[in-house]
Amino acid sequence: MEHNTAAARDESRQPTAHDLEVLSRQLGRPVRDVVEIPARCVCGNPLVAATAPRLSNGTPFPTTFYLTHPVITSAVSRLEAAGVMNSMNDQLAGDDRLATAYRAAHEEYLAAREAIGQRSGIGPVPEIDGVSAGGMPTRVKCLHVLVGHSLAAGSGVNPLGDEAIRMISEWWTADKCYCDGAWDTAGEAPSRDLSRHGPQGLPEIVGRPAPVRKSAGTTGVPE
Repeated sequence: MEHNTAAARDESRQPTAHDLEVLSRQLGRPVRDVVEIPARCVCGNPLVAATAPRLSNGTPFPTTFYLTHPVITSAVSRLEAAGVMNSMNDQLAGDDRLATAYRAAHEEYLAAREAIGQRSGIGPVPEIDGVSAGGMPTRVKCLHVLVGHSLAAGSGVNPLGDEAIRMISEWWTADKCYCDGAWDTAGEAPSRDLSRHGPQGLPEIVGRPAPVRKSAGTTGVPE
């Protein structure tokens, strides 16, 4: 049973052609070098994309987990605009237990990136050894990175990513689907995927920025 569960989980991480199209629509541009989908909406759409630690053009890329869902990204942007990163940095400076847990999240990020590199056939990327993302292990510089990490790794790994997810619960929660109306599904998708799963080359970007979904009875989350 455990083996079957692991196999199902691994299969769910593999990006399909549909996943890559949805990601491109979510972002309003063709996605590049996506090798896994580590977090999905309850409906199956991607929430987070895992990017190869070395891009197909040879560039080292430390930001493994990229938050893609427009509703979540807009909600997190609202936290950033409200100064939440500053308060989190104050928390880190004054709480040794939190600082230790945050450093552990940094180490987990590095291990996860190495594992993704191995699974995708990239191998070691020495240029980014010891470098994670989002300001880890000592600062908070990007909440989108921390939330993406929390969604990919699961609750209990990144304490500040988990805290940010709790703070956006007015606009997004993991138990509901917020995909309807969150991005353009009718028009032509941004053309030609740049990932290793699709044709290479410079695309003509024909998509447009994804709209923000508004819930009934609220003003929604501003971009």
